[in-house]
Amino acid sequence: MSSIASSPPPSADHDPDPNLPWWRVFNRQHWFVFSIASLAWLFDCLDQQLFNLARGGAMEDLVGRANANVYGTYTVSVFLLGWATGGLIFGALGDRYGRAKILTFCILLYSICTGLSALSTGFFDFCVYRFITGLGVGGVFGLAVALVADSVPDRTRAPALGMLQSLSAFGNITAGLIGMGIGAMAMIPFGLKPWQAMFIVGAFPAFLCAFVMGKLKEPQKWIDARAAGLKTGVKFGSYSSLLGGKWRKNAWLALIGCSAGIIGLWGIGNFHPTIVGSIVNQKLASSGFTPAQMASERAFWTSAGLLLQNVGAFIGMMTFAMIAQRIGRRIAFGLALLASFLATVMVFTSLREFSQIFWMIPIMGFGQIGVFAVFAIYLPELFPTSLRATGTSFCYNVGRILAATAPFTIGKITASLGGDVESFRTAGIYVSFVLLLGIIVLPFLPETKGRPLPDE
Repeated sequence: MSSIASSPPPSADHDPDPNLPWWRVFNRQHWFVFSIASLAWLFDCLDQQLFNLARGGAMEDLVGRANANVYGTYTVSVFLLGWATGGLIFGALGDRYGRAKILTFCILLYSICTGLSALSTGFFDFCVYRFITGLGVGGVFGLAVALVADSVPDRTRAPALGMLQSLSAFGNITAGLIGMGIGAMAMIPFGLKPWQAMFIVGAFPAFLCAFVMGKLKEPQKWIDARAAGLKTGVKFGSYSSLLGGKWRKNAWLALIGCSAGIIGLWGIGNFHPTIVGSIVNQKLASSGFTPAQMASERAFWTSAGLLLQNVGAFIGMMTFAMIAQRIGRRIAFGLALLASFLATVMVFTSLREFSQIFWMIPIMGFGQIGVFAVFAIYLPELFPTSLRATGTSFCYNVGRILAATAPFTIGKITASLGGDVESFRTAGIYVSFVLLLGIIVLPFLPETKGRPLPDE
């Protein structure tokens, strides 16, 4: 790998043959950048989903079963606030000081704090670890897509970014397999509980990835633009330039569209383990299992639900990435949000039987996570090199602040309706209508299909 990383960086616009498939245009350096950026985001998603799986068990131990559903929604809000904060900070730092070095720091931060989450002794310190983990997680997406966008030939950018996002489903699927494996274990080593084991296992891949990333070089496009910017006075990573200059329309409108999709997943969809867990409890109520055995069974089947969700997610991301490339970014964005809304309402309304888990959860993943492939392709095309990571992170991560209110709102509505699973279903349906708001702003955003990355 060191020979790859030390070779002279090729021009991102170099394209030896316009008729070649996009992946055959890549040389060794392109593949190195794409692979490392994809792994960084894949392990980031692994961390996110292990949290979703471990949250219920952690809350039952730390605050009691009676309060677990409500307090679990609050931990998601804390995580999303950390995510938003980290995205805003590290996206701007990536534009100013380099995508690769800031991305490496983010990975180290979230991997260490993922492991520390297993040591939580109460609700407060659990939230502290999750907030700091969120800081690192929040920086990764904007930095990874900006790194790839600035490093590869123009015509390979959209399919490469769509594939980067689609591969993240394998991080989610791996989380599901880890959860199923831990749930199936008769005895976990060192006396760990399932939720603790998930956090510890999840910390290692990202931690190792960070050391490989030390060999990654900054994109030549960013180096050249940074040098030119020092002469012309262009401010890199400047929120005043992003929100007060000619890019503000793109920033604010894309933020609204992204927020709708993010709320759909993190404010609603990622709570499907609550519904799956309730169905598993009903199925096993007369089994005679001990509480520990019941916890393992819930861990296994909620993890299976996550795996099924992400099988659908991979198909959805590949589908909407293809639509974005062939028809247009805005059409793909709108179709994905509509699919997310319809699938969410279906699951929260109709998922009642154990057998339905195997087909309803993949359909929900198809819509709710499929839209994120459009984010990866579209967002870096809306901003210049000096603001690419900043703008992408702003749209992708400020939406987390808005999304953080969704689980809090669901928790409050759930509590007001009685606090049971049926109340939770009703609350989720109410909040899902926000997905339709994202479609409204799309006609006012530019269509970037077939256009080069914008300049200052």
